[in-house]
Amino acid sequence: MKISRDSDVIELDGPPRFEYGQKVRSLMNVRNDGTFPGKEIGDVLVKKGDVGYVARIGTFLQQFYIYGVDFYERGYIVGMKARELDSAETEGILGEGK
Repeated sequence: MKISRDSDVIELDGPPRFEYGQKVRSLMNVRNDGTFPGKEIGDVLVKKGDVGYVARIGTFLQQFYIYGVDFYERGYIVGMKARELDSAETEGILGEGK
């Protein structure tokens, strides 16, 4: 039986792209796939552009890093892949870099 993967890249061969406490921004809307308690399937958990901080780093399918991002303005932590995030630390005082 072959495992179906959404990428041939094995992120775990290298270090995590983001660090604990790093400020990150969501690159896309993220909906509940049924794994987030207290929300209905399909509810938007994170909107594109939302900012949070990496609170946890785990792995998934022995292939990907999963970043538990604390979206403090929403009041919860959401697990996201690196391709769904970008660093928000280069943002200037007036919001340049968005």
